[in-house]
Amino acid sequence: MPERMTRDLDILVHHLDGDAALVRLREAGYQVASVLAIPGHTLNAPDGAGVNLLRLPFPWIDEAFQQEQRDPAGFPVLGLPYLVLMKMETSRPQDLGDLSRMLGLAEEDDLEQVRDVVTRYMPDAAEDLESLICLGRLEMDGD
Repeated sequence: MPERMTRDLDILVHHLDGDAALVRLREAGYQVASVLAIPGHTLNAPDGAGVNLLRLPFPWIDEAFQQEQRDPAGFPVLGLPYLVLMKMETSRPQDLGDLSRMLGLAEEDDLEQVRDVVTRYMPDAAEDLESLICLGRLEMDGD
């Protein structure tokens, strides 16, 4: 999807590893700035950059972490189907906007994977997913 410029970095850890991750970040000089509305914390890095440590206890998290996905710089990232699930679960306004853009630009093969995962883990959201795909295509195609 087109990059959305933010001032922070989101780090997703398994909810069982959340306490250890928080301790390691604090030992590295990160300071807790706030507790997030979703499970996690906002921290300030020693250089002032913001970091969101997300520790979401979703039933799909183990499956998501088993999928090897990397961004163009080589960093591990959450695969599209699971990123869609996460954003659908949190449903913040910016997440819904991100979803429509991601889904509007996605190839049909990728959308089939998203549909499969959403159907398995959030079957009641399948209709919403199709609406987001449709809206995203309208937005991204300009039709």
